[in-house]
Parts: sequence; structure tokens; C-alpha cells
Amino acid sequence: MPRWLRAALLLGGLALIAYGLSGLLADSYITDPFDVLVWAVGAVLLHDGLWVPLLCLVGASFARGPVLRGWLVVAAAVTAVGLPAVLRDGTNHGNSSVLPLPYLRNWLLVLAATAGLALLIAAARRWRSQGFSFRRRRRRPADPS
Repeated sequence: MPRWLRAALLLGGLALIAYGLSGLLADSYITDPFDVLVWAVGAVLLHDGLWVPLLCLVGASFARGPVLRGWLVVAAAVTAVGLPAVLRDGTNHGNSSVLPLPYLRNWLLVLAATAGLALLIAAARRWRSQGFSFRRRRRRPADPS
């Protein structure tokens, strides 16, 4: 990667961070920015101290190929994001617009769709590794001798 592109990406990233921090400090709903800092540090510790090592351990122990490991990462991320809604499904406390969707069904559908995609990728990789290709091979003319 060219040096100028790295510098431009770095400056763009720093500008986005500065914009986010200025919005954080100017937001009227946030009364104590230190609480946000504590939350962010806790999130980093949870992610890097628990989530990533657990995912790496499971992937190294049970998954044999890169496609399966990739799907496990996707399934773990989808579960981490969707699990709170799945666990609270049906608890609307009298307000039917709070959690209006069938989250368990939708979570299972997303897992099934991503698993299906992973199976298709694994099948295509296996098919290609066995010598098959999507391109037609040219046949050589028969040797006249």
C-alpha cells in the first residue's frame, strides 16, 4: 500500500474519531462522559479477554476448515448481536411495538442462511480442488499419426 494512501486513511480515521468524540462530549443525554469511557473499556476487556479467546478455542478445537471457522465467527457475531432480542422475545410489558418481530425464528433463519452459504462455498472449494472447473477445457485435436 502506498505511503500516501496510508497517511490519508490515518487522517480520515483520526477525523472520524474526533467527530465522534466531539459528538459524545456535546450530547445533552450524556451527563458524565467518564461513564462512557468505563463502558468502552469494559467492552474492550470483554471482547479481547473473553469473547475472542473463547471463539479461537472453539474454532481450533472443533472446526477443521477455514469455511467452517468463518461460519462460526459469523454465527457467533450474529448470536452476540441478536441474543438479547431473542431472550426478551414476548416480553413487551403492554407495549406491542417494543419487540414486534419473531426474533427467535429470524435468528434461526439467519443462522440457517449463513450455514447454507458456507456449505455452498465448501462444496465449490471441494469441487475445484478435485480438478473441476467452471471454465470449459479445450480439447486437443487428435494426433493424426
